[in-house]
Amino acid sequence: MGLFGSRKKAKNVPVTSVTERSQNPEEIKEEVLQSSYDEINEHAEVVERTSEHEEAAEETDPETMTASQEDGVEAEEEEDDGIRTFIPFRDKPKVAHAIGQTKILAIINQKGGVGKSTTAVNLAAALGAMGKEVLLVDLDPQGNATSGYGIDKRALDGCVYNVLLGETPVEEVILSCVAEGVDILPSTISLAGAEVELVNEMARENRLKNALGSLRGRYDYILIDCPPSLGLLTINALVAADKLLVPIQCEFYALEGVTKLLDSMKRVKSILNPSLDIFGIVLTMYDSRTNLANQVVNEVRSFFGDAVFETLIPRTVKLSEAPSYGQSILEYAPDNKGALAYNDLAKEVIARG
Repeated sequence: MGLFGSRKKAKNVPVTSVTERSQNPEEIKEEVLQSSYDEINEHAEVVERTSEHEEAAEETDPETMTASQEDGVEAEEEEDDGIRTFIPFRDKPKVAHAIGQTKILAIINQKGGVGKSTTAVNLAAALGAMGKEVLLVDLDPQGNATSGYGIDKRALDGCVYNVLLGETPVEEVILSCVAEGVDILPSTISLAGAEVELVNEMARENRLKNALGSLRGRYDYILIDCPPSLGLLTINALVAADKLLVPIQCEFYALEGVTKLLDSMKRVKSILNPSLDIFGIVLTMYDSRTNLANQVVNEVRSFFGDAVFETLIPRTVKLSEAPSYGQSILEYAPDNKGALAYNDLAKEVIARG
């Protein structure tokens, strides 16, 4: 066929110069394929394609879209309905039973982490479940007792801070029916500034006493959750209270601060509140597996005698979990040993009058 005949058969193969003939045959094939691809692309027609999401949007009926949006709104409304709401004090239903003399108990220990807020929340719930009317006063700027009942502190219009400064009547701040038989006077971080703002005020140590005085006869028990300090807020609690309920953790360090608390109580009793006395000592975070816990129990009982409650509050995971759900232990895990212990403690509190 000759040289020219072979060129006609392979007309797409470019003619190489003498210097290019040393190239690798595989490289020549790649160049041939690339040139053929370029030729195809030049003559190809442009086809417009829609994405799957666009096709689905075109096929969807506008009425269907409107219905789905309405369903979404309804679902959001249902989620909003899951948020806990509380009744203002003025709208609270009337109490079914006759209320006798109101007893104001300050739950106090200047040491932190001994179970003051846990005891305040769960003892209030246990007393309320037994038919008593209880007001829980959160006097701690941390507001643990407030959040322990599932209250969003950021949404509050007022708190105990406004009451202490005389800006708002106590009845307008109380939230009713946070649990069965339980109302709460909530706290926010604003309370941290109360000590500074009240330092130059007359009779600053009587602010809480005056506020709670109008509530006597409306509640069986008023429980005050005190801050872990001996500042002006705690002095207000000592002046307002009839008796003290002191939680003591079943560990060595918890015993060291009790003597300071007793000294402060004696000073307030001699000057501001002659009727102040210890109502009871409750031992918390008890672990029967440790010798230290049993030794602390024996030492406290030998020192305080009959003032110590028979009920021991155990250390349980459920007691630690309950506040994260905005519930007391009686609501979160009613069969837990922590719930049973606070029920027993409530019975002892009622028995002591």
